[in-house]
Parts: sequence; structure tokens; C-alpha cells
Amino acid sequence: MSGRSHAASRLVVAAPYLWLLLFFLAPFAIVLRMALSDADTALPPYAPHFEGFATLREFLGKLDLENFRLLADDALYWDSYLQSLRLAGLTTLIALAIGYPLAYAMAAAPRHWRPVLLVLVVLPFWTSFLIRVYAWIGILRPDGLLDIVLGGLGLTDEPLRLLNTEAAVLIGMVYSYLPFMVLPLYAMLEKLDRSLLEAAADLGATPVTAFLTVTLPLSLPGILAGAALVFIPSVGEFVIPDLLGGPDTVMIGKVLWNEFFSNRDWPLASAVAIVLLVVLVLPLALLQRARQGREAQP
Repeated sequence: MSGRSHAASRLVVAAPYLWLLLFFLAPFAIVLRMALSDADTALPPYAPHFEGFATLREFLGKLDLENFRLLADDALYWDSYLQSLRLAGLTTLIALAIGYPLAYAMAAAPRHWRPVLLVLVVLPFWTSFLIRVYAWIGILRPDGLLDIVLGGLGLTDEPLRLLNTEAAVLIGMVYSYLPFMVLPLYAMLEKLDRSLLEAAADLGATPVTAFLTVTLPLSLPGILAGAALVFIPSVGEFVIPDLLGGPDTVMIGKVLWNEFFSNRDWPLASAVAIVLLVVLVLPLALLQRARQGREAQP
């Protein structure tokens, strides 16, 4: 029995590594191979520099970093990366500013109300993501629902013209990814021991001081998890900038789409995807280091 249990435990440990090998490392190797290739008119539209197994000298001799050099030399790609990072960062901060009070209110609500509030948070996921983004077109367009409401309240005399602007993209991304910020925060705050706040109050701490010294530090893992869940998909977002943004809103997801399907330059598009992956791995590594450092503290 011990031999069987040992084999079963090894299989359980090997399962996630096998999953990563099949669904992450193998696709990554394919994309990297395309990034080191040249564009071609064939099908598929790229010509690899090396086929099959090769010696290290042969591999290095045929290695071509032309696509990565083009990314470094063309300001379009730099601007799209920087704009994507900036908009993703703003989306994360706004989602945190809205999501933290919402998650705190949900965690402080009576226990029988919490499942209802949780369902209301995840309710948008029950409809199509594309339909929800299209709905914002009707809300933000000139003389749309937002202008009608603001005009009826006497708050504005002219259309706001938010559609096809950076503000519209931010509104769409915050709306779409806000539940990903709320859910991990609620999970942390719901488990918070309220007796700690009572002890802080007994020691003379004001509500603000108790929040800053007790609640906020204990909810930091939820903040980091929510920030990662919002920031990472926001960087590579394509649908929202394409539908709500204007010609000046050039995010890397849209550039990636254009290179793959409009220009049919698969090697250059693969290089864009590789650099995007590296950009996304860095904040994940920093978050992981911050979490490990927090856990190592006494």
C-alpha cells in the first residue's frame, strides 16, 4: 500500500507540471519559433530558420533576432506598450479605489445578505462580455443614455462625447474587471477576525487608525491578488479599446491583432507576444516576492 500511495502522491505532484508543459511551455515554444522566423507568403505565413533537432552551433548560427530589433527601433511598439501599461495601471488603481469599499461593505453586511451581494457582483458574468461592451457604446455615445440622464438632471448642456476616447476605454475596463478586484478582497475581509478591531478600539485606536494598522495589512494579500487579476488582462486587452477607444488609443492587444490578421506578419506578431509575456511576468514575480517576504515575517 505504501508503494501505491507513494506513486499516487508523485502523480498528483506531476499533474500541474504536466499541465504547464502542455498548455504553457509547448505553445510558448511554438510562438518563440515563429518569432525567430521570417515572414513569408506561404501558409502558414512564416519561414523558420531551423527545422527539427539541431546542434547548438547550428541553432546559434541560424538564430535571427530581426523581429525583436524591429520592435526596439519602431516607436509604435514602444508607445503601444507604454500606453497599455499606463491604462492597465490606471484601471487597477481605479478598480481598487472602488472595489475595496465595496468588498469591505460586503464583508461587514449581515451574514444572510452576503450570498446575495456576492451574486450581484458576479451577475455581469452571466451575459456575454461582447454584449456588455456594446452596451457601453449606447451609454457613452453622443446623445446616448448618459447624456440624456445628465441633461435631464440639468448637469450638462452639451454632449460629453466620451465615446472613442481614453476615458471610455478606462470606464469599460474598470467595469469589466472590477469583479476580479472585489472577489479576492471580499475573501480576505470576510475572514477578518473582528475581535482584532475591538482590541484596537480598547487600546484607544480610532476607526481610521484601526483600519490602517489592522484591516489594511491583513487584507494586503487580497489587494495583491486583485491587482494581478485586473492588471494582467488589462495590459493585453483588445476588444474594449477597439470598440470604445479612438485612433489615439493604441494598446498592444490591438497592435498584436493587426500584425497577425491585417499585416499577416506572424513572426513580428509573435515577437510582440513574447515581449508582452515578459512584461507580464515581471509584476507577477514582484508580487510573488512580496508575498513570500510577508509570509517570512514573524
